[in-house]
Amino acid sequence: MHEYSIVGALIEQCEQHAVANDATKVTRVAIKVGILSGVEPALLETAFQTFKLESICREAAFEMQIQPLVLSCLACGKQTTDNERSVVCSHCQSNHTQVIDGEDLLLMQLELE
Repeated sequence: MHEYSIVGALIEQCEQHAVANDATKVTRVAIKVGILSGVEPALLETAFQTFKLESICREAAFEMQIQPLVLSCLACGKQTTDNERSVVCSHCQSNHTQVIDGEDLLLMQLELE
């Protein structure tokens, strides 16, 4: 499960921000998970809840926004937003598309005390 290593890196990033801002704890962690990020949200949630106990995030609420796939079709010029993991244009069925959003896993907000 690569979600464990992702959560390890996320908690490390939270700790770095806390140290840089003279904080003693993290109270909220908000992330955005793209549907094409390759991350399983339920496993990520479980991993965070498990690993936070040994870190500065032990009391942190964990918020996850699932980012749908946003495609721009290079054939018909339309932009679509979809919760499916398909890079085929829903308008013209072309696979000549560009992913605009939905591939990333990003730390969006962090609340510190």
